[in-house]
Amino acid sequence: MSIVGAVINVRGVVQGVGYRFWCLRRASALPIGGYVANLYDGSVEVAVEGDRGVVESFIKELKVGPSYASVTDVRVNWYDRLKGYKDFRIENKD
Repeated sequence: MSIVGAVINVRGVVQGVGYRFWCLRRASALPIGGYVANLYDGSVEVAVEGDRGVVESFIKELKVGPSYASVTDVRVNWYDRLKGYKDFRIENKD
C-alpha cells in the first residue's frame, strides 16, 4: 500500500452547481482525507491523501463531477510530504 498526496485543480462550470458538496459525499465514502474549496478564479481545488489506487479512482470521479457540473480540465500535482489529513472537509478560500 502506497500512501500519496495530490492537489487537484478542477476547471469548468464547477462553482454554484454543488460540486464541493458532491465531492464531500464521494470522499466521505472512501478511506481518504483532505479538503475541497472554491478558488477566486472560478475553479475548485481538491487536496487528497490516501492509498494511491483510491486517490487515482477519486480523481477519475472528479473529472466527471455532479450532473450540473461541466468539467473541462483537471490538473493533478502529486506531492511526497504528506500533511496528515484525518478526514475530508469543505474549506472556504473564496
